[in-house]
Amino acid sequence: MVVGVVVLSVVSSSMRLMKIQIVGGDTVNQTKANNDAIVYTKEVKATRGEIIDFNDNLIVTNDKRSDIVLQKAFFPEDLSEGNEVLINVYMALLKHSCKFRESLPITMTEPYEFTTDDVSEVVENLHLNVYASAENCIDKLISDYEIADTYTEREKRIIAGIRYEMLAKEFSYSNDLLLAENVDSQTIIDIKELGNFYKGVEAVEVSERRIARGDILPHEIGTVGPIYADEYDELKTKGYALNDTLGKSGIESAMETELRGQNGLEEISVSDGAVSGVKTINETCSGSTVKLTVDGAYQLKLQGILDDFLNDYLRRNWSGNATKGAIVVLDAKTGAVKGMATAPTYNLKDYAIDYDELLEDEDSPLLNRCTYGLYRPGSTFKTVTATAGLNEGIVTPYTTLYCGHYYNFHGSTFSCTGTHGNIAVRSAIQVSCNCYFYELSSRLGIDNITKYAQLYGLGSNTGIETGDAAGYLCNPETFAERGLPWYVGFVIQAGIGNYDCGMTPLQMAVVANTIANKGVRYKPYLVDSLYKYGTDELIYKTQPTVAERIELTDENLYDAIRYGMIDASRNVPVYKYSLSNLGFDVAIKTGTPQTDQNDLSKQNSFFIGFAPADDPEIAFAGVIEGGEYSKYMIRDIILEYQKCYGLNGVEPTAVLPNEDGSIPETTGTGTNTGTGTGTGTGTGTGTGTGTNTGTSVSSYGTTTASQTPTSSSR
Repeated sequence: MVVGVVVLSVVSSSMRLMKIQIVGGDTVNQTKANNDAIVYTKEVKATRGEIIDFNDNLIVTNDKRSDIVLQKAFFPEDLSEGNEVLINVYMALLKHSCKFRESLPITMTEPYEFTTDDVSEVVENLHLNVYASAENCIDKLISDYEIADTYTEREKRIIAGIRYEMLAKEFSYSNDLLLAENVDSQTIIDIKELGNFYKGVEAVEVSERRIARGDILPHEIGTVGPIYADEYDELKTKGYALNDTLGKSGIESAMETELRGQNGLEEISVSDGAVSGVKTINETCSGSTVKLTVDGAYQLKLQGILDDFLNDYLRRNWSGNATKGAIVVLDAKTGAVKGMATAPTYNLKDYAIDYDELLEDEDSPLLNRCTYGLYRPGSTFKTVTATAGLNEGIVTPYTTLYCGHYYNFHGSTFSCTGTHGNIAVRSAIQVSCNCYFYELSSRLGIDNITKYAQLYGLGSNTGIETGDAAGYLCNPETFAERGLPWYVGFVIQAGIGNYDCGMTPLQMAVVANTIANKGVRYKPYLVDSLYKYGTDELIYKTQPTVAERIELTDENLYDAIRYGMIDASRNVPVYKYSLSNLGFDVAIKTGTPQTDQNDLSKQNSFFIGFAPADDPEIAFAGVIEGGEYSKYMIRDIILEYQKCYGLNGVEPTAVLPNEDGSIPETTGTGTNTGTGTGTGTGTGTGTGTGTNTGTSVSSYGTTTASQTPTSSSR
């Protein structure tokens, strides 16, 4: 990182002022008189912001750890002396089972060979030609850094590796070299003692990212990691150092700027090998706390609903062999994501350890099927086609089209699941009549089908912070881009979502939400708000964003679609999955898209919907791969939402369980005097007109509040 030139405020006329340019871009002022002194600026790392759920439960936080580093200000300039420090500290750390991790891609023993095919960075750093051998690289390091022949070949290689790391990681006054991380207290004591003999070695306390809950939204929370060489050229212009940590995926990446905070600057004076003064130039500013729209308790419930359905699938003797799926739930009034379950999944705490196994798993647990799983939506897409037909005036709510079980189109015969006779749009949605929608699609044409699919956001990214797949539509343009032939017969298959197209469950949840809002499409989002680190001070609150408004030719256009979806919800015959006795209506549409045109028995099971149907609060979508009856999950999706967020006037009651599934232990006390009623945070209650104090102790910490007579706190 390039830092500014520090000018000494008072310079004696007897002193000689020099500017020394060092690796990493630092400019250091050095004064020389009876003793040497240097003054340099050094960054102070900001604490990375935390990530919390909708109810303020920690998902990602920070812990302190101790690292052993090499500091430029105290490291010998004499190469011979420096080499002696390096080999002795290396061996001392090795005795404590702390091995220095180098990036030099060359074997540790002779004959030296490269351990990677791409050695361009190595030869560039060493200013060698592209044909340089591994032996040439080691010889260059030994020569440049005067590594004496008195060392054994192994010791030479060790020193060369550390010297290369100093070069590659831009070791400088403002950029320490990491020798060992997360060391124990005894190692610190022993290394500090060595520091009296070997200059520049120091134990420092740094902030370490800690996953508090690895079971909540692991794909969307994401990871942090080191900065790689190919990233650094761009990042260094943004103030990053090579030894910084960077958000690599998920929220950690999407909210990198907000989470990172602002590093501070200190001016450090060093005289006679010791720090003689420290002056703060710029204060550090911790990263913001990112609060998500998702309640952890509901996320776990949603994941459990999906996992239980899949785990019990074979036992129920249903057709297929379902092991994969996804569910998305949105706040119907804002577009906020309230839950995203994908199966199979993983625990973020195990990500680094199990990465190779996860990567090779044939069921692809690293894939977030909610946002990157592409599926044919099947008959759920009929809601889009119905919107197009009604809004374009092709049909009215009362127009009937004939279903005689078979439908002939340009010489090909297609079938329906029933024989429905003359049928209008509401009933066609209820019974999912293919023939109705074949005829409607034929009258609409592919351009109109495409137009309304796009108005619903299909074929485009949703804009969610962490990113998603755009998917693709079934139309001539998409087929041409993919080098596939287009035939007129595909039009009617496109209208029922059962030919070559790809939509994500998130996109289909947005479709459901757009129907719930009568043509108003909200952009989905995961970040509810930002808070100043460690406080309740609100910095930013996400406001709902309207991504599209479908211009309606009739303000009541969606009534027929909504009532058809309500009627469809009454087609769940099994009582334990029934949607008819919840105290409000639910609107749903299901689909069983074929996944193999050559084997019609292969299918997925899709659903979309919203509830309550008359005044929607949630919208949802889900898919089961290679199975059926996904709609049997809808009842639990709604009931658990009611427990966790509240729904239809019912207040939430759920709490986030511990990661082992146990309920957090909570104790509380309350004291009052007088008459009246008061409540305190925790379990303390009492009677009085005075002050009621309640204390709650749980696994998440201790909170105390005084209320007169009632209050609540975040």
